[in-house]
Amino acid sequence: MNITVYGASSGQVDEVFVSAAQRLGEVIAQRSHTLVNGAGRLGLMAASANACMQAGGKAIGVIPKFMVEQNWQHNGMSQLIVTEDMHERKQRMADLSGACIALPGGVGTMEELLEIITWKQLGIYLKPVIVLNTEDYYTPLLQQLSRAVEHRFMREQHALIWQVASTPEEAVRLAETTPLWDKSVRKYAAL
Repeated sequence: MNITVYGASSGQVDEVFVSAAQRLGEVIAQRSHTLVNGAGRLGLMAASANACMQAGGKAIGVIPKFMVEQNWQHNGMSQLIVTEDMHERKQRMADLSGACIALPGGVGTMEELLEIITWKQLGIYLKPVIVLNTEDYYTPLLQQLSRAVEHRFMREQHALIWQVASTPEEAVRLAETTPLWDKSVRKYAAL
């Protein structure tokens, strides 16, 4: 299975996040999956891809042309796919995936995570979405999503769109075992 991994491109993050990203890459390779990410040469994107490839796995990077022009791409990926823009990049990463796992990251990572959750709510994307909550990084966002359910901006069943893992091993296990989303729930997208 291809597992799309969203994650920070910052090279300034604490080592605990880098270690978790590296472990995720290792586990993806050990479980004979392929890692798909945004092909960044720094940060958690690079850490997870490098660890995956060092463990004998394959890592596919998807990056828009303007980022290549800035030399932001990881040149050591098993395969590099260059897209016209960010929208095509995100669509391609989703199309390639059998599941998505979100590592910690900034607004770009959170935007990718929230967009794939939205797609799943609308029945556009049916595959597992896993939040790797290293050091409780995503706890405030998860609380906000719970608040959205509590205040009826989302239905209770929408809280089942994503799964939360505390370790890389659990994240990959959830990616492997979470059933496909039922497309018929799109009729409940509006309250």
